[in-house]
Amino acid sequence: MPLVADLVPMIMILAATGAFAGVLAGLLGVGGGIVLVPAFFYVFSGLGYDSPQLMQICLATSLATIIVTSVRSVLSHNRKGAVEWETLRRWAPGIAVGAVLGVVLASGLRTVTLQAIFAGLAFVVALYMAFARPHWRLGDRMPQGGGVWAFAPGVGFLSVLMGIGGGSFGVPLMTLHNVPIHRAVATAAGFGVTIAVPGVAGFLLLDVAEAGRPPFTVGAVNLPAFLLVIAMTLITTPLGVRLAHRMDPVPLRRVFAVFLMLVAANMMRKALGW
Repeated sequence: MPLVADLVPMIMILAATGAFAGVLAGLLGVGGGIVLVPAFFYVFSGLGYDSPQLMQICLATSLATIIVTSVRSVLSHNRKGAVEWETLRRWAPGIAVGAVLGVVLASGLRTVTLQAIFAGLAFVVALYMAFARPHWRLGDRMPQGGGVWAFAPGVGFLSVLMGIGGGSFGVPLMTLHNVPIHRAVATAAGFGVTIAVPGVAGFLLLDVAEAGRPPFTVGAVNLPAFLLVIAMTLITTPLGVRLAHRMDPVPLRRVFAVFLMLVAANMMRKALGW
């Protein structure tokens, strides 16, 4: 049984992490997972937890939070009529298949490999956030029929490998296919549910050795981190939304892109053992 002295620092740092992720999610419209995964890794490793499956724990716990936040977001957007349910219905099976494949692959990889994958994909997301232009297009409408299966599994697969929801890959994909940004954000929240539910189900079945793992970890999901982050994001996300209405989001997104590049670079440095 972990000592109170061991739990208090973890609780305090995770609460602060959840608060920060909530503000960013409301301010910039980015999914919390892209912040939470590296934050979990630095918190757990900094507190001395050195499980060889630490990145799997970070990915799984992040995805667990996304189940709650995505459902809440979809319901909120649906009240405004912004969710494209037909797109979500057609894309959900392929995304779920990709998510399952992502869990299968991630479960067998070493932490350093997952760190390198996260860093590489985060750098790509950061570049898109920094340099994307509203007029960029891959098509005039979302892919139909077999075209769905050319993209949907990739969204689920890559998202699980990063421990994120549907926003980081789903929103760019939809806007590049001429979907208005507010509808893309709303529908991508639904993508997050179809990514996170099978992802968490798979990670709960993962056998994580007790040595070196954070306390109260079930499968690969750390329960204190999950509960604290959910509680704090519910409090701080509305604050981020209010700030977003008072500030220009374009320079903020570019600043966050630089921040994300630095996070990715540091994660890659650790993966390479520097």
